[in-house]
Order: sequence, then structure tokens, then C-alpha cells
Amino acid sequence: MARSLLLSLFRALTLSWLMAACAAQLTPSPQEPVGEAKAAVAPMPAAPAAPVAPPPPPPRELGDPPPDVAAPPAHAERTPEGVSYLLLEGEDSTGESPTINDRVTVHYQGWTTDGKLFDSSVRRGQPATFQVDGVIEGWQIGLPQMKVGQTMRMWIPVELAYKSRRGAPEGMLVFEIELLDVVRAPQAPADVANAPADATVTASGLAYRVLQTGSGTENADAHDKVKVHYSGWTTDGKLFDSSVSRGRPAEFRLNTLIAGWTEALQFMVVGEKTRLWIPVELAYEGEPNRPEGMLVFDVELLEIIDLPPPPPTPKHVAKAPRRAKRTKSKLRYRLLHRGDGKTRPTATSRVRAHYSGWTTDGKLFDSSLTRGKAATFPLASTIPGWTEGLQLMRVGDQMRFWIPERLAYKGQPGKPAGALVFDVELLAIEEE
Repeated sequence: MARSLLLSLFRALTLSWLMAACAAQLTPSPQEPVGEAKAAVAPMPAAPAAPVAPPPPPPRELGDPPPDVAAPPAHAERTPEGVSYLLLEGEDSTGESPTINDRVTVHYQGWTTDGKLFDSSVRRGQPATFQVDGVIEGWQIGLPQMKVGQTMRMWIPVELAYKSRRGAPEGMLVFEIELLDVVRAPQAPADVANAPADATVTASGLAYRVLQTGSGTENADAHDKVKVHYSGWTTDGKLFDSSVSRGRPAEFRLNTLIAGWTEALQFMVVGEKTRLWIPVELAYEGEPNRPEGMLVFDVELLEIIDLPPPPPTPKHVAKAPRRAKRTKSKLRYRLLHRGDGKTRPTATSRVRAHYSGWTTDGKLFDSSLTRGKAATFPLASTIPGWTEGLQLMRVGDQMRFWIPERLAYKGQPGKPAGALVFDVELLAIEEE
């Protein structure tokens, strides 16, 4: 019986050992996973590392050139004329775009391609306002590509910039421009080509029609100064000048204008707005670099500024009288009034004087008296006849000069021609 018990105990131990061994083989090892258990606990493959963005460029200081100042990048747009541009801000802007005749207000900075800042309204803290057709050609091409609220960078080639003009920035120029405002130019009237049947025509051929009646009761004289707003077109509807576009009224003496203006403004009153059709013989009469043919103007008279009447034409304007004195240079002169002064100016003096000047046919071409303001100038900057003649005067003297052409303007274009006659009153000698 004891033997039978021992045999049973041995069998039990043997079975227990075998079961433990089998269990050990079937349990996955943490170091060596197998079968389904291995697949279940296998680690996920590592995600690829995110690319590291390059650090942003340091912020530009005011006036710093853009990084592409030397040349436009490949993605910049380009006009047919050769202006490259890149929109920097305001892609969703719904603002207006300017035309060549409009007036714009902008902030801008400009660099040469070596990064040198040569101009900046931003640095001045004052936006610039101008008519588009009054700036360099590259701006005239580039600005219409913009809308109000946008900022654009432009690369303008030399032939569309200053064209090697002396004193101006050279070569290709780079601008950053922010378009702040657009003021539309006046549109050409529907009857710009010809005066309508209801227009009034004067004996000279000037045609006009009142667009707005005025509140004034007085008319200007030919020697008065007027303040006006105006716009002018050629008969094909092209605007060539406009104080309205500039946003600033103009002031001038009537007798310095084209004949059509001098005539028309003398029958207008303050507050009146009139359209004028001025035939070529009352306009610029074919002068070079002036609008050609018949011209059409809308003119609003804002103010009449009374000026002293013009001085009378001297009796001997055509030729100096025998009693007039003569210098070695053949300058003729006569003392009209002796003043109280003791000193005379020198050729390097700065003087203040009233004067009037006539051509020898009696036409007054200039007068400080009619402007109501004395002139101040260095003697050395005047015509030779003045430089010589005023050194003969004392403060307070009034003198008449007959100045030969070689001591006057010597045939310069746009200047009074031939011998000239001046009445001069020397008011003061300024400090040199």
C-alpha cells in the first residue's frame, strides 16, 4: 500500500512539472513576442519629423530696402511697357483705380538698386498728392494697376524713370507705393467738339454758354487778378490742364492770359461758371508745346482781386529823347525823381524796387505796380542793362531806362524782344 501511495505521488509531481513547462513555452516573452501576441503589442512606426520652418526675416526698419531691391523676382507681374510690380497688401480691396488724368494721394518710398533710399513721404510723415500725368512715366503706367487701399512694389526701368536727368536718381528705381485716395478728373463735356446752337458768339469768334449763374455784381478789368477753377480740353476730349484735378484754384492777371480768356472773364461775375469754346486765333495760335486748335474750357470765377491800374505808357517809349544821358555801353537813362538816399547799390547788392517795363511799341509786359508788390532780387541775376543802370541810382530815386536788346534779353525765346523801356523806383538796398 505504501508503494502504491508513492507511485501516485510521483505521477502527480510529474504531471505538474509537465504542465508548468508547457505553460512557460506558450507565454510570450517581453523580449521576443511571437504569433498574435507579438503583432498585438508591436510599437507603431515613428511619425516622420515635421520640417523646421526657417526663422522669419527680421522686421524692416523705416527706409530699409526690400530684399529684392536689385531686381524683380520671377513671380512679379510685368506691364507691356516694362514696369514690373508685386502686390504687397490689399488683395481684396474694392477701391477705385486711377486714370492718367486723376489726382491721387499716396505714401511712397523709393530706392536705387543698390538699396539707397532717395525719397520717402513716409519718412516725412506727409502723403503726396499729385495728378498722375505729372509724374515719371513708370508711375503713370504703374498707378492704374492699383486700387485704393493697396500697397505695391514697382521696379521702373531707367527709360521710364528719370532717363539720366541731371540731379535725379539714376538707373532702375524701386518704389513701394500705398494708394490712399483717388479724385476723379473732370469728364469731357458732351459738346466738346463744337459749340452748341444755343451758345453765345462774340464779335471775335469766342463762343460761350453760362452753366451756373453767379452772385457777384462786378466785372473784372483786364489788369485785375482773378481766382478761378478751370478745366481745359482739346476738341477730341483730351484733358490738358485742370486746377480742379490739382485741387487748388489758380490766380493770375487777366492781361497775361490767352486772348479768349482775357475777353471772357471780363463779362463773368463771381460765382459764375461758364463753358468757353476758344478758336485757335484766340488761344495759342500754334505755339510750340501748347494745346493745338480750338480749345474748350469750363471756368468758375471765384474772386476778383482789384489791383492798381497799369501805369501810363511813357511819351518817349519808342526812342530815348535827346536829353537822356548815355553810358559807354549805350544804355540811355533819365532821372524822373530825386530821392533822399545817399548810397548806391553795387553789382553784388540785393535790392527792392518797383518797376514797369514796355516794349518800344508801347506794350506793357511786366509791372510790380499792377501786382501790388515790390520785387526783391540780386542785381547780378538781372539783365545787364538793369545791373548797370541801378548802380546809377540812390535809394528813393525814380529813373527811366532805354535798354538796347544786347543789354536786355538778347532774343531769348519767350522773353520780350528788342529794345526795352523801364521805369524803376529804388526802394531799398538789402544787406549783402
